[in-house]
Amino acid sequence: MNDLSLVIAPESPRDHDAVARLEQQAFGPGRFARTAYRLREGAAPDPALSFVARVGTFLVGSVRLTPVLCGDAPALLLGPLTVEPAFHSRGIGGTLIGTALAAAKEQGHALVILVGDEPYYRRFGFKRAPLGRLQMPGPVDAGRLLYCELRVDAFEAARGAVTQARRETRKPGA
Repeated sequence: MNDLSLVIAPESPRDHDAVARLEQQAFGPGRFARTAYRLREGAAPDPALSFVARVGTFLVGSVRLTPVLCGDAPALLLGPLTVEPAFHSRGIGGTLIGTALAAAKEQGHALVILVGDEPYYRRFGFKRAPLGRLQMPGPVDAGRLLYCELRVDAFEAARGAVTQARRETRKPGA
């Protein structure tokens, strides 16, 4: 029998179609109307913080982190997190989250937010955002807006509208 160990690796451009299929399968066409998807629309996830999971050569999971602002405070938006249904409940999602959070912390990021189920994400250090503290650009169940501090007190500066982070472009030679 072949060794079908789980391998976590940075997402590469050749993974994009497979990741899109996973997202379609997990969230369907209605995903584009969700607030978190609308926030990510037109914003590229950080390629250094986007990971895939493989069993053999089969892509079975994906997680991405996208730069956002919480008011003036820089943060990362976790998601989407997707796992092939046949591989649910095997720890793949948790491994992807742990890998992404560790990479974000190592790169000096301080705060990660997401819209998700607190009972699941709590084990990774996520907490419910205080009611009214952050405003997403569309409707969100306030009990599902979560944050994780990668640096102590990172959430203190996070207040106001959650928006896309605009990457500054530098002129050559600047």
